[in-house]
Amino acid sequence: MIAVHFGAGNIGRGFIGQLLHEAGFEICFLDVNADVVQELKNQESYQVIETGVGAKTHTIANFTALNSSTEFDEAAKAIAGADILTTSVGPNVLKFLAPLIVAGLNLRDASEPLVVMACENAIRATDNLKQELGQLDPAVISKALFANTAVDRIVPPQKPGLGLNVLVESFSEWVIDSSSLADSAPNIPGALFVSDLAPYIERKLFTVNTGHATLAYVGQRHGLETIVQAASDTKVCDVMWRALGETSQVLMKRHGFTAEDHKKYVEKTVQRFTNPELDDPVIRVGREPARKLARHDRLVGPAAYLAEYGQTPVALLEAIESALFFEDASDPGVAILHSKLASEQPEVFVREVMGIDPSHPLAAELTSLVEKVKQQNYSY
Repeated sequence: MIAVHFGAGNIGRGFIGQLLHEAGFEICFLDVNADVVQELKNQESYQVIETGVGAKTHTIANFTALNSSTEFDEAAKAIAGADILTTSVGPNVLKFLAPLIVAGLNLRDASEPLVVMACENAIRATDNLKQELGQLDPAVISKALFANTAVDRIVPPQKPGLGLNVLVESFSEWVIDSSSLADSAPNIPGALFVSDLAPYIERKLFTVNTGHATLAYVGQRHGLETIVQAASDTKVCDVMWRALGETSQVLMKRHGFTAEDHKKYVEKTVQRFTNPELDDPVIRVGREPARKLARHDRLVGPAAYLAEYGQTPVALLEAIESALFFEDASDPGVAILHSKLASEQPEVFVREVMGIDPSHPLAAELTSLVEKVKQQNYSY
């Protein structure tokens, strides 16, 4: 069995690559990072080093690597001969993969469809990739089966000297929507195949991502530099726990998670944030704040649902306010966000950035919050 995986970075090697290897796949890593590709070509194996409860060290072998930019034709042939194709490149990069995937699919026998799964930290990433392929060549869509996924594993900034080895947390979750795969679902023991992905996507997004973002944004506002520092701060942690209490109400109402089971999931999630081996700078977790303030993302999304249920979110609004104050000179999106805050009327900002129309029950609260931030002139 052969798997082509776009993205030979830490997540590609230390998460999806590990599970594909353990499922018995020969992996062909595709990446534009010439140094990483060359290292993979030079080495026969690397290690995935876990930290946390039940941690193990895994040796990953039986792989090849190609530079998807300079070795385009070879990469297309690899796609043509693969059983599955996966990605971990970031949701905004998927569109740049489309020409190569189309080229590979055009070389492929239509009787053996390629299973395509975008393993990104985004909702319906595979659908978005499918749309990009269809815009280039609608005919190739019939040569693939597309499955959305939900992925969860913390891979922190790596310490110097690890080389290809990757430090990761022991926890991982790869959930795959099998509804479009029929009898073609690949055998990946480390993944969970489900017929309805939505509960798992929102549980992760409104727990792990909400908690992480809250620690980052509120933590920075309290002068803290890392997630572990934020998770150890009483005031910051209080906001996070209350925010997760609000998202828990949403998740249990929307998807029927039991209070006992969901409580365990939340507690496990918070425990993961406190692992010193996984410490992350708040500026890395908080980057691209506008995307994280979008209508269906980790902060505004659950707050909007709660308002629709007739309840006013409190802690989630505190996290949203802190996100509007977020500073990172290296992130151009932050400057754009602050420029919009300064120049746009609050109701316009709420509609355009957060996707909340004036008629929505959360609109008044968000508009008031944005006005408050504008009046404070972004001063802590």
